[in-house]
Amino acid sequence: MFENISHLTDNDKRRERSFKFWDLKHKNLKVYYYCKVFFRFLTPRFILQILLPFKLKQIKKFSSDYIISRVDYCNKLVKKSVKEELEPLKNLKLPDRQRVYFFDSYQYLRYFSFAKNVNCLFGDITHVPELPSFTKSRPIEGDNSNSVLLNLDKARHFLFINDPVPFASKRNYLVGRSNAHQEHRRKFLEMYFDHPLCNIGQINSDKNSHKWQVKKMSLREHLDYKFILCLEGYDVATNLKWVMSSNSLAVMPKPLFETWFMEGTLIPNYHYVEIKPDFSDLEDRLRYYIEHTDEALQIVQNANNYVKQFQNRQQENLISLMVVQKYFEKTGQAAG
Repeated sequence: MFENISHLTDNDKRRERSFKFWDLKHKNLKVYYYCKVFFRFLTPRFILQILLPFKLKQIKKFSSDYIISRVDYCNKLVKKSVKEELEPLKNLKLPDRQRVYFFDSYQYLRYFSFAKNVNCLFGDITHVPELPSFTKSRPIEGDNSNSVLLNLDKARHFLFINDPVPFASKRNYLVGRSNAHQEHRRKFLEMYFDHPLCNIGQINSDKNSHKWQVKKMSLREHLDYKFILCLEGYDVATNLKWVMSSNSLAVMPKPLFETWFMEGTLIPNYHYVEIKPDFSDLEDRLRYYIEHTDEALQIVQNANNYVKQFQNRQQENLISLMVVQKYFEKTGQAAG
């Protein structure tokens, strides 16, 4: 019912152009990202290592209890003498793929002596490694202490927006656009692709599931809907951060994986609308919040407040440096 648009009017075309411009303003542009990366490599490391103690003293500007709680959440390591089993930091090289992971980890590792040893796992990590390792993602349940979180691939994952559409002005539908490589995403499409409360589909080409193929939607177009689907992929749902900064409701099962965004601390039906892992209660949950607007607005406010803690760049950099410092301390390596 949503995709049957064969001809665009002039107004439609102007609207589409304006939405693309809106997206451009709110995205983390790669050109800007790589410019910052370039200038980081121009700064001599010995200068940054001299500056490190002064950087760490910035904790006085913030709530030290909050900072320490964030550090301890992302880095749960206890004292271990495993230095000899780790790779020398000086051997960390720019990989052929997943380069942004290298750049984002180098942003903080460069403040420490390259005589230290580390282990970095790049990509969508869904297991807990045997050795203490810096990762973008980790399982929420169980002992995940060897997975030390850093904010990696953040240009793609850490996107926050200013939503111009009030919740009351949005459409009473669930919207979702994603690749459908995983079985649970295909299952969701099979269950709800033709549902009258859903405008969902896959945007990857797949001859085995082409019946769910739809055209891409701009980020701005998503914001015309009260509910936005945030299904995990290989690890976390990439869109969850910007959805929780919007005036729409994130709809998803309880997450299994977490990143620097600390998805494991999110409270169901407080920060997002929870649906069952088998998706069977989706319609009931949508209709409930369509009818209970006050509760929906409270979840939007709670989500927006949660996002705010990640929007102070100086604080986020301090926490990152302290996570790295704790890593070296807990792996039997001297600070600095």
